Amino acid sequence: MIDLGNNIKITVNNLTVSYNDAGSDESLVIIFIHGFPFNKSMWKKQVEALKNNYRVIAYDVRGHGSSEVGDEDFSIELFVKDLVNFMDALNIDRAILCGLSMGGYIALNAIANFPERFDALILSDTSCIADTPEAKEKRFMAIENIQKDGVEKFADESIKNLFAPESLSKKRIEIAAVRDMIVNTSKQTLYKTLRAFYERKETCSRLSEIKVPVLIMVGKEDNITPTATAMLMHENIKDSIIHIIDHAGHLSNMENSVEFNNLLTKFLPLIKDT
Repeated sequence: MIDLGNNIKITVNNLTVSYNDAGSDESLVIIFIHGFPFNKSMWKKQVEALKNNYRVIAYDVRGHGSSEVGDEDFSIELFVKDLVNFMDALNIDRAILCGLSMGGYIALNAIANFPERFDALILSDTSCIADTPEAKEKRFMAIENIQKDGVEKFADESIKNLFAPESLSKKRIEIAAVRDMIVNTSKQTLYKTLRAFYERKETCSRLSEIKVPVLIMVGKEDNITPTATAMLMHENIKDSIIHIIDHAGHLSNMENSVEFNNLLTKFLPLIKDT
């Protein structure tokens, strides 16, 4: 059993990356990749639920949380390079990836380009589809709004879309945590990540290449990456499993962590340690 703790620092691609690492060093490794503009703390309940049986790692994508921004322009490809080099730095040959939203973009790109490094894929509230012209326009509008009105207003407006209506009235602790994550993300990171999303390429055409077990989860009331988007991925990934999570919007792991964690614990034993 290992429990290296929280906010461990390591150098990856010439910048400092922060991560949490807990669990059994003889078990399968699960790496959690957070959404935008959040950080590794969003996975707290998943780490607690799994650490007795798995080695569980959650890290901050560059510029988010306590990881440095670096000098390069952001891209999903750069985030994938960071992920693979992060695994190399920790001497992890293979891992299970669990990504939500932006984390799913990274996971899909990673398994497409480095399939030999991953044992399974867990996709939560994410999409393989590139931004439409309308979505790209919204990215630029978000940058303009942050420049004009500041990060706090951006956080308040984002929360309205991130959570299901039921969660907005009941999940006060989770809402406060998400707002704190957003307002503590630098404007530089917000701008660079939004531009990376604008340039993001589709991965739908490569879904049929995925040969590892795949679990897809989506909040029933997710308006950002809706259930139809999750179903599209499910239909194109052979033998994938899909679950629609009740009482949840875009942040299903936080809004309904009990169901989310139950689905994880049922799925993970299906994966063989190779």
